[in-house]
Amino acid sequence: MTQISSQAQLELHTPAPHPMRLVGEGAAGNLPRPVPGPERWRILVVDGDADFSDYLVTQLRRHGHESIDVKRGTAALQAYEDVDLVLLDLELPDLDGLEVCRAIRAVSRVPVIIVTSRQSELDCVLGLQAGADDYVTKPYGLRELMARIEAVMRRAQWQPAAVKEICHGRLRVDVNSREVSVSGVEVALTRKEFDLLCLLASHPDTVIPRKQLLQQVWGDSWSRRTVDTHVSSLRGKLGDSGWIVTVRGVGFKLGNG
Repeated sequence: MTQISSQAQLELHTPAPHPMRLVGEGAAGNLPRPVPGPERWRILVVDGDADFSDYLVTQLRRHGHESIDVKRGTAALQAYEDVDLVLLDLELPDLDGLEVCRAIRAVSRVPVIIVTSRQSELDCVLGLQAGADDYVTKPYGLRELMARIEAVMRRAQWQPAAVKEICHGRLRVDVNSREVSVSGVEVALTRKEFDLLCLLASHPDTVIPRKQLLQQVWGDSWSRRTVDTHVSSLRGKLGDSGWIVTVRGVGFKLGNG
């Protein structure tokens, strides 16, 4: 009996030799039971390591959460709008995780926890400055991760509601209903046109780089003509080319129409 107890204690306190193994996990039969509670969330796992990502998704589902995963930063920029929380690795095959975190935080209040093997203090500071709500280094304990998720979600639930309507002069953008009007007249936009306008309207005094527009609105569609075509279409539908200003060599910003 003493030997079994010591082995269990060793499993609980010995760091995992590989980031894929979470501290506190033993054989399949010894996995921690889901913690009872009413709060269940839809969680996006963004990690380029397919084995680790699959493993983490499985554990989150065992705890009652709905969990999905993507391997690339561009895919994360398309998927974060439909989730309650993002678990974001910094080592991604296409984009640096810090860039992905900044892009999400620029337009969304969805909680983001960085989960990474980068363990330096500088990396942690950069992650938090990029807009992350918490920073966890691999390897880590599953119980610790679940506790951090719950803490971040508690804080998020106490935050004021995100902006639901953007008004800029005669322009009105209803984020929830995805309706746009100019001087009280409704303007019919396609999904991508709305996403583009909403991104610009969320930062009316900021020039949004073309690359950021491509990443956040179109994901993997890297085409200069794509942005130009939609900007031209938006100007026509809004009735005035002044609503979207081109800043040569940089990108676009919202104008006054």
